[in-house]
Amino acid sequence: MTFKSSVSLTDEQHLFAKSLVEAGRYSSVSAVLQQGIDILRRGLEGEALEREALREVLKSRRQGAFVDGAELDNRLARMIAKKRGDHDATD
Repeated sequence: MTFKSSVSLTDEQHLFAKSLVEAGRYSSVSAVLQQGIDILRRGLEGEALEREALREVLKSRRQGAFVDGAELDNRLARMIAKKRGDHDATD
């Protein structure tokens, strides 16, 4: 089902939409606007999914074991030393 709606566009927006129609990319200015709304909707839905995934990661991290700064430094130093050792072994 479609609904007829009145919208206001700036001159620049209207000229851009018309140029897409004239180039044969869309059948009408209305089709351009519909596509734009679909793209916006998908983008917003994607952002919502990303935020929810981030919330889950943060929740999982908060429930995990706490590592203080000194221990983190030690772990990083060991990882760097191992990588350097691995790299030196391949030379």
